[in-house]
Amino acid sequence: MRAAVWEKPGELRIEERPDPEPGAADVVVRVGACGMCGTDLHIAEGEFPPAPYPIVPGHEFAGEVVAVGDEVEDVSVGAHVAVDPSLFCGHCDYCRVQRGNLCRNWNAIGDTVDGAFAELVRAPARNAYELPEGASLRTGALVEPLACAVHGLRRLEPEPGDSVLITGAGTMGLLLLQLLEHGGAAHITVVDRNERRLELARSLGASAIQTDIEAASSEFGDGFDCVVDATGVPAVIQQSFNAVRRGGKVMIFGVAPQEARVDVSPFRIYNDEITVVGSMAVLYTFVQAIELVRGGAVNTEPLLTHTFPLDGFEDALAAMRSGKGLKVQVLPNE
Repeated sequence: MRAAVWEKPGELRIEERPDPEPGAADVVVRVGACGMCGTDLHIAEGEFPPAPYPIVPGHEFAGEVVAVGDEVEDVSVGAHVAVDPSLFCGHCDYCRVQRGNLCRNWNAIGDTVDGAFAELVRAPARNAYELPEGASLRTGALVEPLACAVHGLRRLEPEPGDSVLITGAGTMGLLLLQLLEHGGAAHITVVDRNERRLELARSLGASAIQTDIEAASSEFGDGFDCVVDATGVPAVIQQSFNAVRRGGKVMIFGVAPQEARVDVSPFRIYNDEITVVGSMAVLYTFVQAIELVRGGAVNTEPLLTHTFPLDGFEDALAAMRSGKGLKVQVLPNE
């Protein structure tokens, strides 16, 4: 098979590799589409410490099952599946209390073991979820980000009637917007510098759009019940604390650099009873994400903006870095 391989940070090759064989409890998937996200950029630049090199990246993917292991009973050859990349150990103290995304021995397909920017990829059969009839493989590759958004809402626990500010109108911000809108938020303001993304946010249910957090806050009284950062930009995160009302919640969803710091008033967190939560990756939320796709509760089509063949992997990286589109995907078998 052919695969995109980071030999080391900054050194990419499209090369031939042996076809993966399924273990007894595994499946092999012919990759239909694999999405690119910020983690892939970090791996490209050597800024994701768990990643070994060489590695085939790619963790947001869907495809057709072409082989199954001897012990696999619930997944059939020919099935179209989305794959949860999470590889929890199952026996550490976090896994034992169903907090596998915090696993002490955490691994993930495309992050620490070879992933899906390749024609074929191996995965545990238990991680493969059959797609709804009629769902495209491009939509299937968006199930993993949607599952992350579902986990984020579980962490945030918004109340019906809440006012919400979302900073960042990228793929994740727009998925969170749709889930919050369906979940009963009374008002959702989306802030971004990109006017085209803001117009898309409006079409997907935003009550208001703004290019500046301070302006958004001034338009909404004494602040928002919930503020969700989907940028990972430290300066934006710091401003988010100024936008939350007394008794409100701030959720850090975007991935900031590990060494980043923000200035926060502990007195205000105490005195105003501000709740601060984080949300990291996926935690048994693929079933819910697939049901959202099946029911049409989430509009994925406007988010799928760019596709590239495997030989265009570096062009896909450039498109991702430019921020011109939303979800950039590689189609390894086209």
